[in-house]
Amino acid sequence: MTRWPFIAKVSTRSHLPLLPRQAPPQSGIWRRGTFLAATSLTFLKPLFKRLLKPLVANLARLGVTANQVTIASLAGSLAVGTFVAMHADEAICFGFLSAWLLLRMCLATIDGTLAVDFGQKSRLGGILNEAGDILSDAALILPFAFVVPFRPGEIALVITLAVLSELAGMTGLVLGGSRRLDGPFGKADRSLAFGALGIWTACGGTLPAEAAVLPPTFALLSLVTIGNRLRFAAAKAGTANLKATIGVLAPPERADLP
Repeated sequence: MTRWPFIAKVSTRSHLPLLPRQAPPQSGIWRRGTFLAATSLTFLKPLFKRLLKPLVANLARLGVTANQVTIASLAGSLAVGTFVAMHADEAICFGFLSAWLLLRMCLATIDGTLAVDFGQKSRLGGILNEAGDILSDAALILPFAFVVPFRPGEIALVITLAVLSELAGMTGLVLGGSRRLDGPFGKADRSLAFGALGIWTACGGTLPAEAAVLPPTFALLSLVTIGNRLRFAAAKAGTANLKATIGVLAPPERADLP
């Protein structure tokens, strides 16, 4: 029997590879980065879900499905976007668009609650939700291309980056994690921003020349959003892979060791 029992204990585990240390997820830098990547959805979704839960329960009892709500939201967005774009010279129409943007946020909460809380999640529902968000955003942002002082090219860029940000959010699923909803300019933020612009246009008739800085600002925020979603998706996937590696390489504990 060895005089130094702790040497035997260490030697039985010496074959474990040295794994790189990662910053703990609750470090100050991580917390600050997570806060800066938060979206309006982070704060509004719990409120909407709590307020709409009784309505959602009644809809579920009536047989309404999450996919039906998603399709209705998409159809409504395409119809409203097309109507406002065709009547962009009538400022009051943008007030209608703002009202629909708020209703669309409620519909998104309803279909999400039906899917998660009432067991209606499906592969088809996920595809409809992602495609619906992209098409709805494009349809509802497009009318602002006809609003002075915005330029069509700038609004087209905002739409393109909005689509790319939603695609970036799906990288989390591709890497085996969860759907990324990081901000600072996610779907809910875009709805609030363009909803406010719609009310401003409806009430004032025109926007001041200083509003021309808004589309470039939205584009910049969208680029930051894309970067955050890709960064957090990669970090989450790296953490999951590290845990899996540790689980595979770590030997079972020996019962004879103290």
